[in-house]
Amino acid sequence: MKDNTNIVIIRQYGSGGREVSSILAKKLGFHRYDRTIVQMAAEKLSQQEGYDIDVDELLKDSYDLPQNQLGNLGDFAFERIPYFNKMYRQQAVAMLKLAQKGKAVFLGRCADFILKDIPNTFFFFIYADDEFRATRAKDHYGSHSLADLDKEAKNREKYYAYYTGEKWGDPKHFHMMINTSQISLEKAADLIIDYIETHQKTEA
Repeated sequence: MKDNTNIVIIRQYGSGGREVSSILAKKLGFHRYDRTIVQMAAEKLSQQEGYDIDVDELLKDSYDLPQNQLGNLGDFAFERIPYFNKMYRQQAVAMLKLAQKGKAVFLGRCADFILKDIPNTFFFFIYADDEFRATRAKDHYGSHSLADLDKEAKNREKYYAYYTGEKWGDPKHFHMMINTSQISLEKAADLIIDYIETHQKTEA
């Protein structure tokens, strides 16, 4: 697999997508970044020999990055936008910086939009049938119900639409969509790896 490869996982709540992203990162030896992207970015980069980057360095200059990847929050009136909007912008800048290094798995946080123009980045949507999600709601989410998961999913859809102007989960954003009701999480990760390796061999 090429050194500049990035993988983006967007998942339906309760589908096991988080676990798939972890399995991928472990199998490939990639860094994995989730909602704590800014803090994790600083920690991971500081651990790498030759990477002298802290949080301030990571985030201070964003004007050299493609503005169309920052969603509805470009440079205009940046200092006047609300705190949570600034936080989104900082996360977007961090993801773009990290994606330039390669060998990363990004989970959620509008990464399919933010990283859409980064070369050699592959996008996958993980979803599952309601019965599978209902079982996981009880077993993995503190005895929550399927309705609880659907409510969280709606919040994610609104978050995504607000910041990107796009529809969350739109198939056109992804190389592949995988139903984890029909395949184990381990096999789902293997399927993603096989897809990327096949694609890169075809391009070579």
